Amino acid sequence: MPIRNIAVGRPEEATHPDTLKAALAEFISTFIFVFAGSGSGIAYNKLTDNGAATPAGLISASIAHAFALFVAVSVGANISGGHVNPAVTFGAFVGGNITFLRGIVYVIAQLLGSIVASLLLAFVTASTVPAFGLSAGVGVGNALVLEIVMTFGLVYTVYATAIDPKKGNLGIIAPIAIGFIVGANILLGGAFSGAAMNPAVTFGPAVVSWTWTNHWIYWAGPLIGGGIAGLVYEVVFISHTHEQLPTTDY
Repeated sequence: MPIRNIAVGRPEEATHPDTLKAALAEFISTFIFVFAGSGSGIAYNKLTDNGAATPAGLISASIAHAFALFVAVSVGANISGGHVNPAVTFGAFVGGNITFLRGIVYVIAQLLGSIVASLLLAFVTASTVPAFGLSAGVGVGNALVLEIVMTFGLVYTVYATAIDPKKGNLGIIAPIAIGFIVGANILLGGAFSGAAMNPAVTFGPAVVSWTWTNHWIYWAGPLIGGGIAGLVYEVVFISHTHEQLPTTDY
């Protein structure tokens, strides 16, 4: 059972050179993702003179995030695993594939990457970085469940294509599969909750614009969904069929 694989980690792990290199990779990958993803929203607002959201805008956001995440995961995969998302890191921890201390370092790096990207976007575009929020008529409960389900699909995809020891050549397409599921989820959830699936993506814009309305949804939903996905995949598809790999392999 994965509970036997969960580990806090040794204190020195948090400052180990390998951990710090991985954290830097997570910082850069998250920076790339947020800069391109949130930047696409700013560009849309500029082109439409802050007009109402349209299907074309939703499609452009989906494509921008899918492409950016594909690149962000690819460039970080060989160094940190290319999490680019606290929910992915939490899902990996629940499954016993990363220690708690290393995961904390990852999450801090991801949040900092998002903040720096948002600050630079605000500077270079002279615009307000849009914070995530619920669309009119969407309830808190609806948005929470939506974020849980979408993030479950994302982290499940990460496990199947990147973490599963039996993935084989499937690992080659992991970055594009992860990008595709995020793009598809944005087409669904973008008109309701904004389809964050990633606490880091919402944190940077919230800090820069200082907008915190319903922000807790974008932490609770992704962490619950990611945790469930990690637990389910580890228990059902890895623990009973494979010998667990060392955490350093992730």
